[in-house]
Amino acid sequence: MGIIKEEIIGTKIINEIQSSNLKKTEYDTETKKMLVEFNTGAKYEYSEVPHQVYTQFRMSESQGKFFNSKISKTYKYRKI
Repeated sequence: MGIIKEEIIGTKIINEIQSSNLKKTEYDTETKKMLVEFNTGAKYEYSEVPHQVYTQFRMSESQGKFFNSKISKTYKYRKI
């Protein structure tokens, strides 16, 4: 598990993830919005995610576990 690829384009950090649940994330450092694409194809946008939290997510041993425990139920989200 872990980040396979990372790309930074302007204010956006895009990560491809090898996980049983997560496929890809995109984080905008200006708007603090985190776009999450799951392996099922579902996409959700999480609002007001602090940059520090996204950095911890990227650096964690398991992005899936970190996402489930610290992001998914903590921040407002909407399906895209």
